[in-house]
Amino acid sequence: MSQVKVRFAPSPTGKIHVGNVRAALLNWLFAQKEGGILMLRSDDTDQARSTKEYEDGIQHDLGWLGITHQAFARQSERFGEYDAAANWLKEQGLLYACYETADELDRKRKLQRARSLPPVYDRAALELSEAEKKSYEAEGRRPHWRLKLSQQPVEWQDLIRGDVKVDTSAVSDPVLIREDGQYLYTLPSCVDDVDFGITHVIRGEDHVTNTATQIELFAHLIRFKGAGTMPAFAHHSLLVGADGEGLSKRFGSLSIEGLREAGIEPQAISSLLARLGTADPVQPKADINELVEGFSFEKMGRAPARFDPKELEQLNAKILHDLPFTALADRLAALDVDEPLWLAVRGNIEKLSDVSTWRDMIREQIDPVIEDKAFTDEAATLVPDALDETSWKELVNTLKEKTGRKGKQLFMPLRLALTGLPHGPDMPVIFQLIGPEKARARLRGERA
Repeated sequence: MSQVKVRFAPSPTGKIHVGNVRAALLNWLFAQKEGGILMLRSDDTDQARSTKEYEDGIQHDLGWLGITHQAFARQSERFGEYDAAANWLKEQGLLYACYETADELDRKRKLQRARSLPPVYDRAALELSEAEKKSYEAEGRRPHWRLKLSQQPVEWQDLIRGDVKVDTSAVSDPVLIREDGQYLYTLPSCVDDVDFGITHVIRGEDHVTNTATQIELFAHLIRFKGAGTMPAFAHHSLLVGADGEGLSKRFGSLSIEGLREAGIEPQAISSLLARLGTADPVQPKADINELVEGFSFEKMGRAPARFDPKELEQLNAKILHDLPFTALADRLAALDVDEPLWLAVRGNIEKLSDVSTWRDMIREQIDPVIEDKAFTDEAATLVPDALDETSWKELVNTLKEKTGRKGKQLFMPLRLALTGLPHGPDMPVIFQLIGPEKARARLRGERA
C-alpha cells in the first residue's frame, strides 16, 4: 500500500473555526498515526471572496494549534488541470450543458414536492437539440454543466460509518460548473485528489451523499488520466452545541482566532476536539503529539459530537495548572512573571491573563481586609525580617499557641489581611513572595 496521504482543504473566504479545525485535526492525527503526509490545500477557486489574508490566517491558526502540513497546493494555480478534465468529460458526454434559470429550477422542485416526488433534477437538458441550445444562447443564457450520474447504487466501506450505499438515481446530477464558468467544489477537489495521490478523504458526514457522486467522478478521472487510485473515505459526525443544536450560527465566536484572543490555549482545543464523539474520555494533553497514540476511527461514534465551551474552559485551566514555567517562559516574561510566581499561582488561574491579577496582588498596593485588628496587629509583630518556605507555618503555629485559634478562625483573618481575598494560592508561598515589609503593613491594615 502507498504511503498515507490526506488533505485539509479550507476555502480562504473566512476564519477557520472549531468545526473545520476538528476535520483538520482528525486528518493530522491519522497521518501521524500512519506515518503519512498531510497536505494543506487552499480551495480558492472563488476568487471574488478568497483572500491572501484569510489564507495566511488559516496557516497561522493551524500552526498555532500544532497541526503541521508537509505539502501545500493552491487551486487558483491549477485551472489548466480542471479545464482539461472538464473538456474530456464533455467529450465523453459525461458533463452536459443545462440552460434552466434558478427560478425555473425552483419551480420544478416545488412542483415535484407538490406531487410528493423527490426534488431531483429531471435531466431535461439531455433532450435539448443543438438548435434549442443555440436559441437559449441567443437569448443570452449561459449554460451550467452537470455530471451525468450512472443512476446506479454506489457502495463503499466507510472507515467510520461502515457499509454505505447511496442510489444515485435518487440524487440530482451535480452542477460542476456554474453559468459564469466558475468551478464548484466537486471537480477541482476530485482532480486534485487524483493528481496529488490522496489516499484517504476524512471529512464531515454532511458529505456522505456527495461522496457517492464523487466516487463516480473519481472513476472517470482515473480513466482520463490513465493513473490514480480511488481514495478511502471516513465521514465523522458533526459538532453540535451542548444543547444539541447546530453550531453554525455560533461559529463566529468560535473561530480559532477568537478563542486565542479569549485566552484559550491551543492544547485545550486539540485535547477536546480530538476526543469529542469518541469512546475515550476527554483529558488535558499538554502536547498535541500525545493525542496520536489513542487515535482510531473505530472509537468514533455516529452520534453528533457535543461541543461545550465550558468544557473547553475547564480543560484550559487544567492544562495551565500543570504547565512548567519553561513552556510559557516568553509569554510570562512579557507579563513580568518569574518562575516562583508562576509556580505559586498557576493552580488558581483559568486563563494565562489571570496571572496578572495575582502578580498585582503580590507586588502592588492592595486594600487589606481586616476582620480582627487586634489579632492581625499581633500577627504583624511576629513576622520575621526574612521569609522562607517555613515562615508561614511558624507564624500560624505561634499564633495558634498564643490565641488558641484554629481552622478558619486562625487562617481566614490572615489571608484577608495579606491578600484582600478569601481564597487564592497556597499561603506559604504567597507569604514569602509578599515579603516581610508588605506583610507587616497589610496585617496592620495599611495599604501596601
